[in-house]
Amino acid sequence: MSYPACPKCQENYTYSDGHLYVCPMCFHEWTDESQKAAEEALIIRDSNGNELVDGDDVTVIRDLKLGKDTLKQGTRVRNIRLLSEPVDGHDIEARVDSFGSIYLKSSVVKK
Repeated sequence: MSYPACPKCQENYTYSDGHLYVCPMCFHEWTDESQKAAEEALIIRDSNGNELVDGDDVTVIRDLKLGKDTLKQGTRVRNIRLLSEPVDGHDIEARVDSFGSIYLKSSVVKK
């Protein structure tokens, strides 16, 4: 029988102990439900709850101050890239015409 890899250290030495999975490498214990919840937490969603993927086009839903400039509501952002490690709460990297490369929060965009 094949068991899932450890969600903490990604090792494949896991075994079943009743209703728990156990990793002998890092001693992490988890259930199927907790693994599903952890996988769901990794999904990045826009302000309406739609799942975002790399390459999506999104629209900014409110004015954003960028130093002296302002990114206006309704600005189209094309070909976004999702960050695996958020930067100060920003989980999207994008290039915007006349602004260059910027980080955005998924809560201020819609698909």
